Parts: sequence; C-alpha cells; structure tokens
Amino acid sequence: MCRNIKTLRPPYAETVTPDDMRAAALQYVRKVSGFRKPAAHNAEAFESAVDRVAAATEDLLASLVVRH
Repeated sequence: MCRNIKTLRPPYAETVTPDDMRAAALQYVRKVSGFRKPAAHNAEAFESAVDRVAAATEDLLASLVVRH
C-alpha cells in the first residue's frame, strides 16, 4: 500500500520538511479514501484527514530513536 510514500527517517532521509510530511499524508489519504481529489462536499473531511495524518507523522518522527 502507498508504495510511492518515501521513508522519512534517517538514514533514508537526513532532512524532512513539513512539505515532505504533508505530501506523504496526502498520498496516504488519497489511497485510503480512493479519491485523488474529493468532491466539494467531501473536501473538508479530506483536508482534515490530511492535516491529522501529517500531524501524526510529525509526532511519530519526533518520537523515534534511530540508532546508527
């Protein structure tokens, strides 16, 4: 699932921007919902989901301990 989402942690990515996290969240929500771009009546739910997934991604990456 979501083969195009790149790994966002070291050593796979040295720097991760908010745009990287949002792009991954958008791909995930698109895959799960089945919508590339939702209809107007679903746009708010879609964008809210992207925001929440991006926030969860940020929390996850900030909490991970990566051993080198």
